[in-house]
Amino acid sequence: MIVEPVLRRRPVPAPGPWPAGTPPLLQRIYAARGVLSAEEGELRLARLLAPHRLGGIEAAVECLHAALRREARIVVVGDFDCDGATGTAVAVRGLRMLGARHVDYRVPHRIAHGYGLSPAFVDEVLAPLAPELVLTVDSGIACHAGVAAAKSRGWQVLVTDHHLPGDELPAADAIVNPNLRGDGFPSKALAGVGVVFYLLLALRARLRERGEAGAEADLASLLDLVAVGTVADLVPLDANNRLLVAAGIRRLRAGQGQAGLRALAELAGRPLPMLTAGDIGFGIGPRINAAGRLEDMGLGIECLLADEPDRAMALARQLDAINRERRERQQQMVEGAEAAALALPTPAGGRDAYCLFDADWHPGVVGLVASRLKERLHRPVIAFAPADAGSTTLRGSARSIPGLHVRDALADVDARHPGLILRYGGHAMAAGLSLEAAHLDAFREAFDSAVGQRLSDELRAAELWSDGELAPSELTRAHAEALRLGGPWGQGFPEPLFDGEFEVRDWRLVAHHHLKYQLALPGRTATIQAIHFGAAALGPPPPRIRLAYQLELDDYGGRQEVQLLVRHRWVAE
Repeated sequence: MIVEPVLRRRPVPAPGPWPAGTPPLLQRIYAARGVLSAEEGELRLARLLAPHRLGGIEAAVECLHAALRREARIVVVGDFDCDGATGTAVAVRGLRMLGARHVDYRVPHRIAHGYGLSPAFVDEVLAPLAPELVLTVDSGIACHAGVAAAKSRGWQVLVTDHHLPGDELPAADAIVNPNLRGDGFPSKALAGVGVVFYLLLALRARLRERGEAGAEADLASLLDLVAVGTVADLVPLDANNRLLVAAGIRRLRAGQGQAGLRALAELAGRPLPMLTAGDIGFGIGPRINAAGRLEDMGLGIECLLADEPDRAMALARQLDAINRERRERQQQMVEGAEAAALALPTPAGGRDAYCLFDADWHPGVVGLVASRLKERLHRPVIAFAPADAGSTTLRGSARSIPGLHVRDALADVDARHPGLILRYGGHAMAAGLSLEAAHLDAFREAFDSAVGQRLSDELRAAELWSDGELAPSELTRAHAEALRLGGPWGQGFPEPLFDGEFEVRDWRLVAHHHLKYQLALPGRTATIQAIHFGAAALGPPPPRIRLAYQLELDDYGGRQEVQLLVRHRWVAE
């Protein structure tokens, strides 16, 4: 059942003082997001939360500092998504900058090893390296058996993670995670790459106190990686994350980013001088993620660690090719999933959740399928695929809607039906899990029940939040540029969205799937172009429509104009 969104407008508090020249439109947008003055909106690194406020960081610094002094062999264990890849690159680059002489990394293969530090990964991959210290990045908080296996070999284990912990913590030597119970760090939204960056900042502070080598390392040079991982992981852009992301984007715009990121931006057709968080989320991030979805994330990390532009570009081209394959698979899987979801019987009160499975789906792409269906159906969605060829174990990826904490829903299922889920973990909006194929029907029923108990009528209603109408004088290139550069926009600090009624002067079908409109404000002769991607099924527009849209630059083919990017269309009343 497709849920038609309800259009709502954001309340706008009165903005405070802003410097002369700040467009009133931008002041209004910021105020609607809780930023009421230029002082609050300053994105300077000096305002960054202090590393010492993170719980467990002193023990972690002690562990790493001792490893540096004895020149220990350190192996970074990352995750196979963009956050994990950028976090691994930050850890490897940063530790080397701070004086570590023997640093290597390894990442589990999605199909061969599954998620995180597992006993099999310890035995098969890490043991030949004989590390003295294992540093996990963007993982580890749920890896009890893997941590124990590493400890049994006499290795130290330092866990850095941001995923929600279970009732018990792994027996690591130190754990840094802002989401541990009782941790006083004000920002719970740090991505995995942000957590390990904070650890490096704290380690550098220790080196400065002691006057030791590495004390002057320029860790700010890693902020482009921090920005990419933070945006790609879709964590909320609270004030602290916006500082990190803004600083990283400034480096990329100035051409100071890592060679691999510059190459990926070029292949994605995203010019660096005007780069935004959206360009990261839709251009750079997916190309890094593709390696972990279909191949080995080691390729993505090598691209991020490459210093020579030619090598970086060669690796980026491989990632780009893998991403093209990923898009093709995703399109096929999404089409099948949509058909399967719409064919399901709909209970009288509507369906609360969707659990979908296809034996031909790829486990690395099911998260994208779940995300796409969640947007269309406005319900939590879990897409399952076989863990590997011939396996009786399924791997699922869950995506949720605002207000429904999907990891907590999985915890409810696990508590009420022990043993039904083999393992799970994640966030409020996204989670992963595995279970036996024979238990899928039982899990589907249990998950639907758990979600149904958490969904209120308000949460069931899809909403589009608008920043109001734009006046004719605001439909300009200057305002589109101000909006583009006024971010970073993202989760928790949404990109500006506007609404309004328009007369349709002309329209046409573009590339078989998209609608192109020529619009005018009622009673005016001036027209503006609009593009509505993937909307061909809507058919011809009525003469008068209400749109939810974004105001964007339109530089295609060398023209310097603006256009409306349509997010939803209604018949005007």
